[in-house]
Amino acid sequence: MTIPHTRDRVLLGIAAGGLTAVLAACGGGGNGSSDSNGNSGADTGAGTQVTAELTDFHIKLSTQKYQPGEYTFTAKNTGHHDHALEIEGPGGENRSKTVEPGRSTTLTVTLESGSYEVYCPVDGHKDLGMKTNITVGEAPAPSGNDNTAPGNGY
Repeated sequence: MTIPHTRDRVLLGIAAGGLTAVLAACGGGGNGSSDSNGNSGADTGAGTQVTAELTDFHIKLSTQKYQPGEYTFTAKNTGHHDHALEIEGPGGENRSKTVEPGRSTTLTVTLESGSYEVYCPVDGHKDLGMKTNITVGEAPAPSGNDNTAPGNGY
């Protein structure tokens, strides 16, 4: 049996540190965190709760009336493809993590008065009809949820 040299120990430590950094960098984007079932645990309870059901290729929001303030969107992927939720408007641009079918995640955002586009940013899903609009602080915008065409591409 041989005893590892100090140089070997240093190289092993550097390699382990590098691997740790790479794994941390791959940790995901978006707000919140997911448990083993893909359900978020960190952001639940913050602001007004809204459910966003993500199917292939449609978004259904649980409400269409919004006032300025903090909202937590629970994005539930009930489709057969990976999906995410992106909200873009006067308050900025915010994106959830991408979730696999049967999973969910949360996205907490502060909405200001104005019009927002809500869509799936994954693989051209927005162009397949996976989008809707909301208006904050005024009369509700047309939801765009009347688009029942399933879309093409898969």
